[in-house]
Amino acid sequence: MHPASSLLALATLLFCLATAGAAELHVALTGNDANPGTAARPLATLEHARDAARQSPGATVTVHRGTWERTASFELTAADSGTTWRAAPGEEVRLSGGRSVPADAWKPVDDPAVLERLDPAARGHVVRTDLKALGIGPLAALPTAFRGAPPVPELFCNDVRCTLARWPNEGWATISKIIEPGSVPRVGDAGKTGGVFEYSGDRPARWRAEAGVWLRGYWCFDWFEETLQVAAIDPAQRRITFAAPTVYGVKQGNPSPRRWYALNLLEELDRPGEYYLDRGAGTLYFWPPQAPGRARVVLSTLNAPVVALQDSSRATLRGFIVEAGLANGIEVTGGSEVKVDACRVRNLRQTGIVVRGGDHHRVAACDIHDTGTGGVVLEGGDRKTLTPAGHEVVNCHIHHYSVHQFTYASAVHLAGVGNLAAHNLIHDAPHMAIGIGGNDMVVEYNVIHDVTTATDDSGALYKGRDPSCRGNVIRYNFWHHIGSPLGHGTAAVYFDDGDGGDQVIGNVFYQCGDPGRGSFGTVFSHGGHDLLAEGNVFIECKRPLGSAPWNDQRWADAMRDPDWVNKLLKQVDITRPPYTTRYPALVGFMDPQPGVPRVSRAVRNLLVGCGEIKSGNWQVDPAENWITTEDPGFVDAAHGDFRFRPDAAVFRHLPAFAPIPFERIGLYADALRPEPPAERWTGGPLRPLPVRSAAAAAAAPARKGPA
Repeated sequence: MHPASSLLALATLLFCLATAGAAELHVALTGNDANPGTAARPLATLEHARDAARQSPGATVTVHRGTWERTASFELTAADSGTTWRAAPGEEVRLSGGRSVPADAWKPVDDPAVLERLDPAARGHVVRTDLKALGIGPLAALPTAFRGAPPVPELFCNDVRCTLARWPNEGWATISKIIEPGSVPRVGDAGKTGGVFEYSGDRPARWRAEAGVWLRGYWCFDWFEETLQVAAIDPAQRRITFAAPTVYGVKQGNPSPRRWYALNLLEELDRPGEYYLDRGAGTLYFWPPQAPGRARVVLSTLNAPVVALQDSSRATLRGFIVEAGLANGIEVTGGSEVKVDACRVRNLRQTGIVVRGGDHHRVAACDIHDTGTGGVVLEGGDRKTLTPAGHEVVNCHIHHYSVHQFTYASAVHLAGVGNLAAHNLIHDAPHMAIGIGGNDMVVEYNVIHDVTTATDDSGALYKGRDPSCRGNVIRYNFWHHIGSPLGHGTAAVYFDDGDGGDQVIGNVFYQCGDPGRGSFGTVFSHGGHDLLAEGNVFIECKRPLGSAPWNDQRWADAMRDPDWVNKLLKQVDITRPPYTTRYPALVGFMDPQPGVPRVSRAVRNLLVGCGEIKSGNWQVDPAENWITTEDPGFVDAAHGDFRFRPDAAVFRHLPAFAPIPFERIGLYADALRPEPPAERWTGGPLRPLPVRSAAAAAAAPARKGPA
């Protein structure tokens, strides 16, 4: 369209909107920006619709079916406040950070040198495409050491993430012998020497270090993984030397064997669904699971959020699929009362939805899965004044996240003050489910299972290393099948490095945690105190309550530690209000007195069929808790129904024990999520967990402060 004609069309449209009040605009891939934006004559671009909607406060923009491939973030600002953006009801609308690769872009591999490097089984199946011809590139170089996702495009076939060619194809190889740990930057070692280890078998002899070989592994501890470039491979001695040091050195930091695998190797492109990126030549090699002409193949290219809202208020995103980006899916920064409703956010290299700053933003009824790092980050509130942000993530299904960063990439991360995670279903991840870094957070009515499955010294909920972060409440959640037996220990709820001042109330823990070789428990405290565990149910947990308390000397040292001085007296000041008034236990905290007991209390808890009850400084009075191997009155424990009968024995043994509100736990049905998925678990024969009705959901409070 001629520019003058386009400006005339926009001016006409804006005049109509200004005279009609709040409007509904339609935009479709088959539309035209010269159209009036009606359902019959829609606009063609999101940006044109946005510019038009800005002239009509409270406008609704309906986006129709199709894939909207983004080469830049779709941005909404303060000028878009009050606008609702929605996918047309019943239509699949994708906002994609990727590029579709057409079938005719794939060519057979005919280079003899490449064919020689390919596994014989792959020859004839692998195809290639020239990324430069597709307008993609140049590709970034891989650092010699990094965590998380490699900084390269990702490939998806029929909405399933393909695998950067690796060995072994499943699981891990293990180090046979550590030869040299290399430099250890974590302890101030300024050296740049990479570690050396011995491997088993002969597979690495096929790899060419000069062409680029990277290994991802747990090189010291089972709670920190890193990817390192290989400097040299010695097939005669079966030794690999790294080109850079790893943070903690190549050491036996945990009892289990050190694990690793190799990635992005042409020689290991040996099964359908794998691909290899030749960064120098700009060529992608792929073994498609089906003929490219019959598959939807997408390469992620946008290294920015797919949707970004900056300083917008009362704006709504509803019903979109947000996918295939190299960065985060949706970012909300500043502003107030933004709603992200009923979106599916998936197949991203980084995090699904990130909220930073502002107040009272809400993520509701979203499905977030297959993300490279985390699910949802809610960050907001003023920690100096303890002013809450009031952000919420509710009724979301978050699973199979942490695909690229195996540790400290959680389904939900709450930072700041006064944010809420409620009624979510979280499962299937190698490490943590929920991270807390702040004050007065509430985590309630969630179902969390099958997390911390591949890491050690970890918890499904993790919080720690800053005792000024307190006042948090973890209540009425159902945790099951959590932990791994790697050796050091795992927990369902983990308060680390002097952490304290929080409450764990009314949760159900079934087969959660592993004591390992240490003091771990289902609810575990390392160093800290002033925790309360009240009214919880522990079922078949090896050690329900664990603690590794610090002695007087370590507390005295901590008070002089520059990091703690910065956190406790400079970032905030725990010696003054509002901290001393909100948290009276902080009075005198900076001057720990020798010999004064530092304990945590457990009251009115039910412990059924558990092992050793506690370690460390937990106070567990048998008169205040019921420890039993009998049926305490469950409705049907054999089939995993842990509700209590009205005549349950627990009410006689613990008269003040409050029934667990199972009917309110987990996902619920409402207008945004009419049919929650049936969650099945293995507490006996498979069965769906109770799904709350809309009436029960309406009866539940949207937000509660600390009990």
